[in-house]
Amino acid sequence: MKTFKRREEIKAAVVGYGGAYSMGQIHLLRMEETGIKPTAVAEIDPERLESAKEDFPGIQTFGSLTEMLERSDDVNCITIVTPHNTHASLAVEALESGRHVIVEKPMALTTEECDSMIGAAEKNGLMLSVHHNRHWDGCIMNAVERIREGSIGDVVRVEAHMGSWKKPVETWRSSKSASGGILYDWGIHLLEYTFQIIDSEIVEVNGFSKRGFWADTTELKDDTNEDEALAVVRYKNGCWSSLSISSIDSSPKKGQMEITGTKGTLIFSGDEWSLITHDGDVNITAQGPNPESKTVLFYENIAAFLTGTEDLIITPEYARRPVHVLDLADRSAKEGRALEAVYP
Repeated sequence: MKTFKRREEIKAAVVGYGGAYSMGQIHLLRMEETGIKPTAVAEIDPERLESAKEDFPGIQTFGSLTEMLERSDDVNCITIVTPHNTHASLAVEALESGRHVIVEKPMALTTEECDSMIGAAEKNGLMLSVHHNRHWDGCIMNAVERIREGSIGDVVRVEAHMGSWKKPVETWRSSKSASGGILYDWGIHLLEYTFQIIDSEIVEVNGFSKRGFWADTTELKDDTNEDEALAVVRYKNGCWSSLSISSIDSSPKKGQMEITGTKGTLIFSGDEWSLITHDGDVNITAQGPNPESKTVLFYENIAAFLTGTEDLIITPEYARRPVHVLDLADRSAKEGRALEAVYP
């Protein structure tokens, strides 16, 4: 694989500079902080291209990825920040053109799309990674450290959940065809947290979903995300996990993650943690704020990998795992049966 002598030789671009969350701008700023050179932006909205020029004076701008690939010889690393259903096709196009690629999470919508992306990267000898920057969130780093210290004994199950009673916001993120479904947005983060806690092969996934409550109230109609969905995962080491996301939950559970072990339970949200252990028959509860997140370490690792000084942490095979779970859960909910995991 082609590497670089200095970080400044990595000339990066983003595809997608939309206004929501300023994600395109944030990516370029994070690259810049780690020594990567922001070089170009591809965006279909002319107004957003003007914003990119204001944010990064002198940056090259293009109306599409195809135009950028044809007209810019400078760009050698591309980050794709577009709706989920476009990740696979854009990534393969960029990889086939000889550029290293990073895509926003989730990696894609289906296992098949992930495998096509991995195949294109391998064929062309290029880096493919996924922006799982929340791998370095303070909440999960704290949880992993406490679990490794043995604070809850052997992990038995991990329950991840987010819920509210709220009509979906009418953007592409609420579109089943564009986003993948209700589990594909925050669910991808919670699954990635889960895989840091349960390091074992997936055996099977069982999926459940409820649709139709909100659909008639939105312009998306039948393309509206599920009202609620659940994925239950069985692992080779005997552990199991669940992921539930709901927009019809009138009594959401505490926290976002609950990890049950043989000696205790750890619960955490983005802000705080609580640990329940035992002294004989007496429960002991400790709690506190989560440490600061270090999400900038994602691009630090990318820069180090492309200059040959570190291994890649978020490999495409690692990022394929949560998508495979969501893909199986979606199919399982439709078929009404558990589905076995498939590894390449």
